[in-house]
Amino acid sequence: MSTAHLTASSTTPAGSSTRGQLNGILFVALFAAAVTRIAAIPAIAGLGLSPLIVGIVAGAIYGNALRDGMPASWAAGVNFSARKLLRIAVAFFGLRVSLQEIAQVGVPGLAESVLVVVSTLVIGTWAGMKIMKLDRDTALLTAAGSAICGAAAVLAFESTLQSKPHKSAMAVGSVVLFGTLSMFLYPVLFKAGWLHLDTVGAGLFFGGTIHEVAQVVGAASNVSPEATHIATIVKMTRVMLLVPVLLVVGMWVNRSARRSAASAGTQDGAHSHAPRKLAVPWFALGFLAFVVINSLHVLPQAATSTLNSLDTFALTMAMTALGIETRISQIRQAGPRALTTGFILYVWLIAGGLGITWTVQHLFG
Repeated sequence: MSTAHLTASSTTPAGSSTRGQLNGILFVALFAAAVTRIAAIPAIAGLGLSPLIVGIVAGAIYGNALRDGMPASWAAGVNFSARKLLRIAVAFFGLRVSLQEIAQVGVPGLAESVLVVVSTLVIGTWAGMKIMKLDRDTALLTAAGSAICGAAAVLAFESTLQSKPHKSAMAVGSVVLFGTLSMFLYPVLFKAGWLHLDTVGAGLFFGGTIHEVAQVVGAASNVSPEATHIATIVKMTRVMLLVPVLLVVGMWVNRSARRSAASAGTQDGAHSHAPRKLAVPWFALGFLAFVVINSLHVLPQAATSTLNSLDTFALTMAMTALGIETRISQIRQAGPRALTTGFILYVWLIAGGLGITWTVQHLFG
């Protein structure tokens, strides 16, 4: 929570504080609306930059250049958008995935997704912490953005880890750079014959290794409609893995916190290092519930489409708010190391991803 929020809440009456929070939420909503229009500009949309990514960039620019122009009482509304609204939006993201679609790619698609996600998370966390000497949260966020579903995964992990906004910004920066590069590089490599993949293999590889959903679609659409269909489903299978990964990460973080508490040696020390309750993030279970709802076709298509549009806007608000809370000075401290971690993961996604795709096709094709 920001210093401005603490100051505002301790010096203003409750009614005034509530009004300030609502004003802050409205400000973020208007900001996100402007960001959505900017992201729809053909030149930006053509780069595969979603409103989420444009939102955190625009928010960071505002937060660092014009932050003094925002009343301190609005900070609570910005914080609400970056935290509580984020959790709700991540839960509703489940309406984009259905079990029927995942079943269409069968065992090859599931195997591709699981192997890429697990290996990328392990390599990213290890390389980030051991080689690049990043803190745990920054390493995990960078690995999650590369492994699962880009900015949306970073948001989900940020909410679970309760990490600082600038750490999420660094992870999203990696998604933007290497995901955009993939969108242009992969089709060129495929058409040049350097990937040695057929159409199905291209769909598995593109969907299994490119960061953002929009980037997957943009890259695969340069191959064929069939490759685009397979790539999109494989990508959404990776999105589906967000739930079990969050649960496992939550338990791992809890166990690490307990070890820290035990090593403190005193009751006071144990209390100060008490583990956070992360084992079952409610928004991850909400995500899973909405996947089931979408799979059962309980909602009309029009309603699902409308909810998905609103959810994208809510995620854009959350990302914009995170940008506003981000400080460039904090990014400078670990920026190059985080970016290098992203590059290590990018090399793995290309080389290791190709190896996984060839193996999957050979075993299950």
